[in-house]
Amino acid sequence: MPKIVLTHSVTDVDNWLKYKGERAEAIGSMGGTNVTDHVAKDGSNTVAVTLEAQDLAGLDAALSTPSPELLAAMEKHGVIPPLVAYVEK
Repeated sequence: MPKIVLTHSVTDVDNWLKYKGERAEAIGSMGGTNVTDHVAKDGSNTVAVTLEAQDLAGLDAALSTPSPELLAAMEKHGVIPPLVAYVEK
């Protein structure tokens, strides 16, 4: 199972952190497990999410063309596109 790191900026880190459980559930519905949130040590608004992908193609598809529900959740969490994905090789 490949490990994935997703990075992006957010409008407010504290607000983004409030939705940790909701985010893990949404990523889980796309086949992601072991979801962990990370914040920048320098205090910037850059964040990362790490996960293990059960279905890398499905995760790619969901992130490439987000559903209306996923887009609404991203907006609620304060996500600022683009999302950059890194895959363990």
